[in-house]
Amino acid sequence: MLAGCGGLKPGSNAKAMAPLKQETVSRLTGLGSSPGAAMMVRIFKESSELEVWKQTSSGAFKLFKSYQICAWSGELGPKIKEGDRQSPEGFYTVTPGLMNPNSNYYLAFNTGFPNKFDRAYGRTGSDLMVHGDCSSRGCYSMTDESIAEIYALARESFKGGNASFQLQIFPFRMSAQNLARHADNPNMSFWKDIKEGYDRFEIAKAPVSWDVCNKEYVFDVPSGTSLDALGSCPVTVAQNVPDTVKAKAAADDAAMATEVASLAEKAAKAAAEAQKAADEKAAAKARGEAIGSFIGGLFGGGGEAGVIDPTKVPPIPLPRLHRA
Repeated sequence: MLAGCGGLKPGSNAKAMAPLKQETVSRLTGLGSSPGAAMMVRIFKESSELEVWKQTSSGAFKLFKSYQICAWSGELGPKIKEGDRQSPEGFYTVTPGLMNPNSNYYLAFNTGFPNKFDRAYGRTGSDLMVHGDCSSRGCYSMTDESIAEIYALARESFKGGNASFQLQIFPFRMSAQNLARHADNPNMSFWKDIKEGYDRFEIAKAPVSWDVCNKEYVFDVPSGTSLDALGSCPVTVAQNVPDTVKAKAAADDAAMATEVASLAEKAAKAAAEAQKAADEKAAAKARGEAIGSFIGGLFGGGGEAGVIDPTKVPPIPLPRLHRA
Protein backbone atom coordinates (compact mmCIF):
# COMPACT_ATOMS: atom_id res chain seq x y z
CA MET A 1 0.00 0.00 0.00
CA LEU A 2 1.76 3.14 -1.19
CA ALA A 3 1.32 6.24 0.91
CA GLY A 4 1.76 9.12 -1.45
CA CYS A 5 4.97 11.00 -2.18
CA GLY A 6 6.37 12.02 1.18
CA GLY A 7 9.75 11.48 2.74
CA LEU A 8 12.79 13.58 3.55
CA LYS A 9 16.08 13.64 1.74
CA PRO A 10 18.90 14.56 4.10
CA GLY A 11 21.10 17.42 2.99
CA SER A 12 21.16 21.14 2.37
CA ASN A 13 17.95 23.06 1.79
CA ALA A 14 19.72 25.43 -0.59
CA LYS A 15 17.15 24.62 -3.30
CA ALA A 16 14.36 25.81 -1.03
CA MET A 17 16.14 29.09 -0.30
CA ALA A 18 17.09 29.93 -3.89
CA PRO A 19 15.94 33.50 -4.65
CA LEU A 20 13.35 34.24 -7.28
CA LYS A 21 14.83 35.01 -10.68
CA GLN A 22 14.87 38.67 -11.61
CA GLU A 23 12.72 37.81 -14.62
CA THR A 24 10.06 36.44 -12.26
CA VAL A 25 10.19 39.51 -10.01
CA SER A 26 9.86 41.79 -13.03
CA ARG A 27 6.91 39.81 -14.28
CA LEU A 28 5.20 40.15 -10.89
CA THR A 29 5.79 43.90 -10.97
CA GLY A 30 4.31 44.11 -14.44
CA LEU A 31 1.26 42.27 -13.17
CA GLY A 32 0.79 44.86 -10.43
CA SER A 33 1.86 42.41 -7.75
CA SER A 34 4.96 41.58 -5.70
CA PRO A 35 6.74 38.50 -4.29
CA GLY A 36 5.20 39.07 -0.85
CA ALA A 37 1.61 39.43 -2.10
CA ALA A 38 -0.99 36.72 -1.46
CA MET A 39 -1.19 33.85 -3.93
CA MET A 40 -3.55 31.06 -4.92
CA VAL A 41 -3.04 27.84 -6.90
CA ARG A 42 -5.51 26.05 -9.20
CA ILE A 43 -5.00 22.60 -10.69
CA PHE A 44 -6.90 21.07 -13.63
CA LYS A 45 -6.37 17.34 -14.02
CA GLU A 46 -7.63 16.68 -17.52
CA SER A 47 -5.46 19.35 -19.15
CA SER A 48 -2.56 18.79 -16.69
CA GLU A 49 -2.29 22.47 -15.76
CA LEU A 50 -1.25 24.20 -12.56
CA GLU A 51 -2.01 27.92 -12.31
CA VAL A 52 -0.46 30.41 -9.89
CA TRP A 53 -2.57 33.49 -9.22
CA LYS A 54 -1.24 36.54 -7.39
CA GLN A 55 -3.06 39.36 -5.65
CA THR A 56 -2.51 42.74 -7.26
CA SER A 57 -2.46 46.23 -5.80
CA SER A 58 -6.14 46.56 -6.73
CA GLY A 59 -7.00 43.63 -4.46
CA ALA A 60 -8.07 41.36 -7.31
CA PHE A 61 -6.12 38.24 -8.21
CA LYS A 62 -4.59 37.86 -11.65
CA LEU A 63 -3.12 34.82 -13.34
CA PHE A 64 0.66 34.97 -12.97
CA LYS A 65 1.62 31.80 -14.81
CA SER A 66 0.37 28.41 -15.94
CA TYR A 67 2.67 25.39 -15.54
CA GLN A 68 2.41 22.01 -17.23
CA ILE A 69 1.97 19.10 -14.83
CA CYS A 70 4.30 16.21 -15.70
CA ALA A 71 2.14 13.50 -14.19
CA TRP A 72 -0.79 12.91 -11.87
CA SER A 73 -2.20 9.61 -10.68
CA GLY A 74 -5.46 7.79 -11.18
CA GLU A 75 -8.54 9.03 -13.01
CA LEU A 76 -10.81 12.05 -12.91
CA GLY A 77 -12.52 12.13 -9.53
CA PRO A 78 -11.60 12.54 -5.85
CA LYS A 79 -9.20 10.45 -3.80
CA ILE A 80 -11.04 7.88 -1.67
CA LYS A 81 -8.58 5.78 0.29
CA GLU A 82 -4.93 5.21 1.09
CA GLY A 83 -3.19 3.29 -1.67
CA ASP A 84 -5.72 3.91 -4.45
CA ARG A 85 -3.10 5.87 -6.40
CA GLN A 86 -5.65 8.63 -6.90
CA SER A 87 -4.83 12.35 -6.88
CA PRO A 88 -7.22 14.46 -4.76
CA GLU A 89 -9.78 17.05 -5.88
CA GLY A 90 -11.39 19.82 -3.85
CA PHE A 91 -10.37 22.85 -1.79
CA TYR A 92 -7.29 22.82 0.42
CA THR A 93 -5.29 25.23 2.57
CA VAL A 94 -1.49 25.16 2.40
CA THR A 95 0.43 26.57 5.38
CA PRO A 96 4.20 26.94 5.92
CA GLY A 97 4.15 23.70 7.89
CA LEU A 98 3.10 21.80 4.77
CA MET A 99 6.15 22.93 2.80
CA ASN A 100 8.88 20.29 2.37
CA PRO A 101 12.30 21.78 1.54
CA ASN A 102 14.04 18.38 1.78
CA SER A 103 11.67 16.29 -0.29
CA ASN A 104 12.75 13.05 -1.94
CA TYR A 105 11.22 14.66 -5.03
CA TYR A 106 13.37 17.82 -5.25
CA LEU A 107 10.95 20.23 -3.51
CA ALA A 108 7.34 19.74 -2.45
CA PHE A 109 4.34 21.03 -0.58
CA ASN A 110 1.58 18.92 0.92
CA THR A 111 -1.92 19.47 -0.47
CA GLY A 112 -3.44 19.12 3.00
CA PHE A 113 -5.45 16.02 2.11
CA PRO A 114 -7.62 14.86 3.83
CA ASN A 115 -9.46 18.10 4.57
CA LYS A 116 -12.69 18.56 6.52
CA PHE A 117 -14.79 17.44 3.54
CA ASP A 118 -12.67 14.33 2.93
CA ARG A 119 -12.81 13.35 6.60
CA ALA A 120 -16.60 13.66 6.57
CA TYR A 121 -16.62 10.80 4.07
CA GLY A 122 -14.01 8.77 5.91
CA ARG A 123 -11.48 9.21 3.13
CA THR A 124 -7.89 8.29 3.89
CA GLY A 125 -4.49 9.09 2.47
CA SER A 126 -1.22 10.75 3.43
CA ASP A 127 1.63 12.70 1.89
CA LEU A 128 -0.37 13.82 -1.13
CA MET A 129 2.02 16.37 -2.54
CA VAL A 130 2.76 18.76 -5.36
CA HIS A 131 6.43 18.02 -6.05
CA GLY A 132 9.24 17.80 -8.60
CA ASP A 133 10.93 14.80 -10.21
CA CYS A 134 8.24 14.21 -12.87
CA SER A 135 6.81 11.04 -11.29
CA SER A 136 3.61 10.42 -9.37
CA ARG A 137 1.81 7.86 -7.23
CA GLY A 138 -1.16 9.84 -5.97
CA CYS A 139 0.44 13.28 -6.26
CA TYR A 140 0.89 16.09 -8.76
CA SER A 141 4.37 16.03 -10.23
CA MET A 142 6.12 19.00 -11.83
CA THR A 143 9.48 19.51 -13.47
CA ASP A 144 12.18 20.49 -10.97
CA GLU A 145 12.41 23.93 -12.59
CA SER A 146 8.67 24.51 -12.23
CA ILE A 147 8.41 23.36 -8.60
CA ALA A 148 11.44 25.48 -7.73
CA GLU A 149 9.66 28.63 -8.92
CA ILE A 150 6.28 27.67 -7.39
CA TYR A 151 7.97 26.83 -4.08
CA ALA A 152 9.83 30.15 -4.06
CA LEU A 153 6.64 32.07 -4.85
CA ALA A 154 4.91 30.39 -1.89
CA ARG A 155 7.90 31.02 0.39
CA GLU A 156 7.96 34.73 -0.47
CA SER A 157 4.20 34.99 -0.03
CA PHE A 158 4.54 33.57 3.48
CA LYS A 159 7.38 36.03 4.17
CA GLY A 160 5.04 38.81 3.09
CA GLY A 161 2.77 38.01 6.03
CA ASN A 162 0.29 35.63 4.44
CA ALA A 163 -0.51 32.69 6.73
CA SER A 164 -1.50 30.32 3.92
CA PHE A 165 -2.47 30.01 0.29
CA GLN A 166 -5.51 28.29 -1.17
CA LEU A 167 -5.21 25.25 -3.42
CA GLN A 168 -8.20 24.49 -5.67
CA ILE A 169 -8.14 21.17 -7.54
CA PHE A 170 -10.65 20.39 -10.30
CA PRO A 171 -11.06 17.49 -12.74
CA PHE A 172 -11.21 20.00 -15.62
CA ARG A 173 -12.28 23.57 -16.28
CA MET A 174 -15.86 23.56 -15.08
CA SER A 175 -17.50 24.64 -18.32
CA ALA A 176 -20.88 23.39 -19.53
CA GLN A 177 -19.16 21.64 -22.44
CA ASN A 178 -16.72 19.75 -20.21
CA LEU A 179 -19.44 18.79 -17.74
CA ALA A 180 -21.59 17.53 -20.63
CA ARG A 181 -18.76 15.30 -21.88
CA HIS A 182 -18.70 13.63 -18.47
CA ALA A 183 -22.45 13.78 -17.76
CA ASP A 184 -22.67 10.06 -16.96
CA ASN A 185 -19.69 10.11 -14.57
CA PRO A 186 -20.63 8.95 -11.04
CA ASN A 187 -18.71 11.92 -9.59
CA MET A 188 -21.04 14.48 -11.16
CA SER A 189 -22.78 15.37 -7.89
CA PHE A 190 -19.42 16.08 -6.23
CA TRP A 191 -18.27 18.09 -9.23
CA LYS A 192 -21.43 20.20 -9.16
CA ASP A 193 -20.65 20.88 -5.48
CA ILE A 194 -17.12 22.15 -6.09
CA LYS A 195 -18.25 24.01 -9.22
CA GLU A 196 -19.91 26.61 -7.00
CA GLY A 197 -16.48 27.49 -5.60
CA TYR A 198 -15.08 27.56 -9.12
CA ASP A 199 -17.85 29.91 -10.27
CA ARG A 200 -17.38 32.21 -7.30
CA PHE A 201 -13.71 32.59 -8.11
CA GLU A 202 -14.37 33.12 -11.82
CA ILE A 203 -16.74 35.97 -10.95
CA ALA A 204 -14.94 37.64 -8.02
CA LYS A 205 -11.31 36.76 -8.91
CA ALA A 206 -10.56 36.14 -5.25
CA PRO A 207 -10.01 32.94 -3.26
CA VAL A 208 -13.20 31.63 -1.69
CA SER A 209 -13.60 30.94 1.99
CA TRP A 210 -14.98 27.43 2.34
CA ASP A 211 -16.35 25.14 5.01
CA VAL A 212 -18.36 21.93 5.19
CA CYS A 213 -21.83 21.06 6.46
CA ASN A 214 -24.28 18.35 5.44
CA LYS A 215 -21.19 16.67 3.90
CA GLU A 216 -21.09 19.41 1.25
CA TYR A 217 -18.77 22.29 0.51
CA VAL A 218 -20.24 25.69 1.38
CA PHE A 219 -18.63 29.01 0.56
CA ASP A 220 -18.16 32.48 1.99
CA VAL A 221 -19.71 31.45 5.29
CA PRO A 222 -20.47 34.41 7.60
CA SER A 223 -17.61 34.95 10.05
CA GLY A 224 -18.05 33.39 13.45
CA THR A 225 -20.22 30.57 12.12
CA SER A 226 -19.24 27.11 13.37
CA LEU A 227 -20.28 24.24 11.12
CA ASP A 228 -20.60 20.51 11.71
CA ALA A 229 -19.42 18.66 8.60
CA LEU A 230 -22.03 15.96 9.20
CA GLY A 231 -24.81 18.22 10.46
CA SER A 232 -27.41 20.22 8.58
CA CYS A 233 -26.40 23.52 7.05
CA PRO A 234 -27.92 26.60 8.74
CA VAL A 235 -30.34 28.52 6.56
CA THR A 236 -28.02 31.53 6.57
CA VAL A 237 -25.32 29.32 5.04
CA ALA A 238 -27.46 27.30 2.65
CA GLN A 239 -28.97 30.45 1.14
CA ASN A 240 -25.71 32.39 1.01
CA VAL A 241 -25.33 32.23 -2.75
CA PRO A 242 -24.93 35.53 -4.67
CA ASP A 243 -27.34 36.20 -7.52
CA THR A 244 -24.43 36.34 -9.96
CA VAL A 245 -23.39 32.82 -8.96
CA LYS A 246 -26.97 31.56 -9.22
CA ALA A 247 -27.32 33.11 -12.68
CA LYS A 248 -24.07 31.54 -13.89
CA ALA A 249 -25.08 28.13 -12.52
CA ALA A 250 -28.50 28.33 -14.22
CA ALA A 251 -26.95 29.38 -17.54
CA ASP A 252 -24.36 26.60 -17.33
CA ASP A 253 -27.02 24.01 -16.47
CA ALA A 254 -29.06 25.04 -19.51
CA ALA A 255 -26.00 25.00 -21.75
CA MET A 256 -24.99 21.62 -20.36
CA ALA A 257 -28.45 20.15 -21.09
CA THR A 258 -28.23 21.45 -24.66
CA GLU A 259 -24.73 20.06 -25.08
CA VAL A 260 -25.72 16.66 -23.66
CA ALA A 261 -28.59 16.47 -26.16
CA SER A 262 -26.27 17.48 -28.99
CA LEU A 263 -23.69 14.87 -28.01
CA ALA A 264 -26.42 12.22 -27.78
CA GLU A 265 -27.65 13.16 -31.26
CA LYS A 266 -24.13 12.97 -32.67
CA ALA A 267 -23.56 9.61 -31.00
CA ALA A 268 -26.83 8.25 -32.38
CA LYS A 269 -25.95 9.49 -35.87
CA ALA A 270 -22.48 7.95 -35.68
CA ALA A 271 -23.96 4.66 -34.48
CA ALA A 272 -26.50 4.67 -37.34
CA GLU A 273 -23.76 5.35 -39.89
CA ALA A 274 -21.60 2.60 -38.41
CA GLN A 275 -24.54 0.17 -38.56
CA LYS A 276 -25.27 1.17 -42.15
CA ALA A 277 -21.65 0.55 -43.14
CA ALA A 278 -21.69 -2.81 -41.36
CA ASP A 279 -24.94 -3.78 -43.12
CA GLU A 280 -23.53 -2.81 -46.52
CA LYS A 281 -20.38 -4.81 -45.86
CA ALA A 282 -22.42 -7.84 -44.82
CA ALA A 283 -24.65 -7.51 -47.91
CA ALA A 284 -21.61 -7.27 -50.19
CA LYS A 285 -20.12 -10.33 -48.56
CA ALA A 286 -23.41 -12.22 -48.99
CA ARG A 287 -23.60 -11.26 -52.69
CA GLY A 288 -20.03 -12.45 -53.21
CA GLU A 289 -20.79 -15.79 -51.57
CA ALA A 290 -23.97 -16.17 -53.64
CA ILE A 291 -22.10 -15.54 -56.91
CA GLY A 292 -19.41 -17.97 -55.90
CA SER A 293 -22.01 -20.63 -55.11
CA PHE A 294 -23.74 -20.03 -58.45
CA ILE A 295 -20.57 -20.42 -60.47
CA GLY A 296 -19.58 -23.44 -58.45
CA GLY A 297 -23.01 -24.96 -59.09
CA LEU A 298 -22.64 -24.55 -62.86
CA PHE A 299 -19.61 -26.75 -62.78
CA GLY A 300 -20.77 -29.19 -60.18
CA GLY A 301 -19.37 -27.40 -57.16
CA GLY A 302 -16.45 -28.71 -55.24
CA GLY A 303 -12.98 -27.28 -55.12
CA GLU A 304 -12.49 -23.58 -55.12
CA ALA A 305 -15.16 -21.30 -56.48
CA GLY A 306 -14.74 -20.73 -60.22
CA VAL A 307 -12.33 -23.68 -60.72
CA ILE A 308 -13.57 -26.39 -63.14
CA ASP A 309 -13.35 -30.04 -62.03
CA PRO A 310 -12.09 -31.86 -65.18
CA THR A 311 -13.81 -35.11 -64.11
CA LYS A 312 -17.17 -33.44 -64.25
CA VAL A 313 -16.95 -31.58 -67.58
CA PRO A 314 -20.06 -32.32 -69.73
CA PRO A 315 -19.35 -34.47 -72.91
CA ILE A 316 -18.70 -32.58 -76.14
CA PRO A 317 -21.44 -33.42 -78.69
CA LEU A 318 -20.23 -35.44 -81.74
CA PRO A 319 -20.86 -34.20 -85.30
CA ARG A 320 -24.37 -35.13 -86.61
CA LEU A 321 -23.09 -37.80 -89.00
CA HIS A 322 -21.35 -39.77 -86.27
CA ARG A 323 -24.31 -39.99 -83.95
CA ALA A 324 -25.71 -43.43 -83.27
